[in-house]
Amino acid sequence: MSSPCHTSAVLVVFMALAVGVRAEQLNERSCDVIGDDSSESQMERALLKKLEPLSQMRFNVTVEKGKTENYVYHFRVCREVNSTLHDFGGLVQTDRQNGKTTVIGRINETQVFNGSDWIMLIYKGGDSYGRHCSGEKRRAVIMISCKRGVTASSFSIISEEREKEQECFYLFEMDSSVACPAEDSHLSIGSILLITFASLIAVYIIGGFLYQRLVVGAKGMEQFPHFAFWQDLGNLVADGCDFVCRSKPRNAPAAYRGVGDDQLGEESEERDDHLLPM
Repeated sequence: MSSPCHTSAVLVVFMALAVGVRAEQLNERSCDVIGDDSSESQMERALLKKLEPLSQMRFNVTVEKGKTENYVYHFRVCREVNSTLHDFGGLVQTDRQNGKTTVIGRINETQVFNGSDWIMLIYKGGDSYGRHCSGEKRRAVIMISCKRGVTASSFSIISEEREKEQECFYLFEMDSSVACPAEDSHLSIGSILLITFASLIAVYIIGGFLYQRLVVGAKGMEQFPHFAFWQDLGNLVADGCDFVCRSKPRNAPAAYRGVGDDQLGEESEERDDHLLPM
């Protein structure tokens, strides 16, 4: 087989694999909240939608207690850990000693609720206990706590409660930004108005400058939009400030007179007096 044909065959194989993986992802089952579709609350649906960014991620944690317990826990958010088995297993325990797998919770029996900065995801309907908890089905409780800037991290098992007669569970926790509340804007109304006003001023200056330069053909300071108007306005403002800020009328004599001026004034009057006829 020639090199171009070999390359084409490899590309075809890769494309087929990619299409197959994509089709498998599209066909994956997602969380089904306990109860009929009509009884599912809008809150639960909104929370499941909020958890969607985590659905393509896989989480594992290993627990070893002496020589009798050596497990790996596999977890996915609203997806099956092993979609080829079609067992709805969303959290699965694997015994590292003998390879036995146990479904802790299934995604077709999901409950979800939240608080201000956390989301609680519960998978029910796991494999039955043996000697513990009256042989009831296992249940996985995953506490997802808010941690901004992190998509998902720190997946770990906290405890397994199996000494009760009923309502036993496995408790896990993890951090994720999806559990965080939406951040409120820190801009006040005054700040927004100020930004808007500054933006309009910038558009006015830049747009007017380009118009004066490119269309009118102005040079120098004449390129500034409405230059004559702003120049006159500046003069009017200066005159108004001069009028308002002065503490006495314009025609009042100056408060300061030089010593030389006073002396000259007095001498001129004396000289005029002695020159008049007696």
